[in-house]
Amino acid sequence: MSAVRRILRDNGLGLFFGGLFLITLVGQAFAGQAQYNDQQVSNGGDPVSLMQYVTSSTFAVDVVENWQSEYLQFFLYIFLTVWLVQRGSPESKDIEKAGTESDEEQKVGEHARDDSPAWAGLTDWRGALFSRSLGIVMGAIFAFSWLAQSVTGWAAYNSEQLGNREDPVTWLAYLGEPDFWNRTLQNWQSEMLAVGSMAVLGVYLRQRGSPESKPVGAAHADTGETG
Repeated sequence: MSAVRRILRDNGLGLFFGGLFLITLVGQAFAGQAQYNDQQVSNGGDPVSLMQYVTSSTFAVDVVENWQSEYLQFFLYIFLTVWLVQRGSPESKDIEKAGTESDEEQKVGEHARDDSPAWAGLTDWRGALFSRSLGIVMGAIFAFSWLAQSVTGWAAYNSEQLGNREDPVTWLAYLGEPDFWNRTLQNWQSEMLAVGSMAVLGVYLRQRGSPESKPVGAAHADTGETG
């Protein structure tokens, strides 16, 4: 097998979703520009070019408001599944393993293997940081995305205010506006529904060969198994 084919095989999941991300982002740009220009024309304004639209606060806030909700979902799921379990779900660990688990189970400190990451064998702050690094990074991306949403949403909101000959608001005032919380909560509720549904439906339904599903013949009560 050639090196290129091996790279494609070994990284197929990440490459596939990375490609889908770019395709859908480009599609969103074109669809958003068309919708924006329709509104501009109906309001007696001038249409804008694609470049003008993708560099506008209108496009930016539509993008980052989805990013922050997705990373909130992952952040909460990574941390909460340390302690919370769902009997029979492949998305949950075994009922008896609720909590941070022992050093031996986690292969850290003196229990680290030869092929373990270098920081897994450390018992100082580096080991503690690495053992929580996934959740920390996901939480940081969520926080920065939510901040970006608030700033771009504020700019888009003030643009509409000025277009309607109304006074603009400060960033802090915008954080209390219904526009900000409507953009935020409409994304949060959909993410919470999706995660909860995945955890519960996986108890009773199967997808053969998927690591997100239990083996087809596994009992409904089997927890933490994947096929």
